[in-house]
Amino acid sequence: MEDPARETAEVRRLVRRAAELGKDDAVALCFGGFALARVVGDLEGGAALLDKALNLNPNLGAAWGFSGRVKVYLGDHETAIKHLTHAMRLSPLDPEAFGVQGSTAYAHYFCGRYHEASVWADKAVQENPGFLPVIAIAAASNAMRGEQTRAKDALLQLQQIDPALRISNLGDQLYFRRHEDMSILATGLQKAGLPE
Repeated sequence: MEDPARETAEVRRLVRRAAELGKDDAVALCFGGFALARVVGDLEGGAALLDKALNLNPNLGAAWGFSGRVKVYLGDHETAIKHLTHAMRLSPLDPEAFGVQGSTAYAHYFCGRYHEASVWADKAVQENPGFLPVIAIAAASNAMRGEQTRAKDALLQLQQIDPALRISNLGDQLYFRRHEDMSILATGLQKAGLPE
């Protein structure tokens, strides 16, 4: 990004415009809502647009998937799992399945279900072995369940993707609203061997 503040403002402007012009278009609201949440950081605004998309088209798998992902960011993990599961049922061959699977892993991880988290993380890694968030949850979940060899392997992969990643700058790559979620993620990554 050349000018992150300007680019973020432009995304916000474009999402507002899409929501205005596409107020009855579930796809426009779906993708606009996720952009608002993920790029701009307006989680509540993004969630609201995703809810509108789901009301307009309850069969739109992408809306369920993005809604689940935003629910993970917000800390509503059980609802996230329901939305993500529904997204996978609606769109089992989604080329972006790794995002839904990875988010499912995070939701289980934040609920303390490390085995389930590692199973979903492994699926996501198989789909996209170069995506930092899924490698991170694979490392953390395996470390928390005592699978140190698998955690170390994932950590090596993570460090190849971002050699500068540390516990101290984790929030630059991964953001979750609840402090306790960020804290337990840091704990898992520390156990895997990520430096301070």
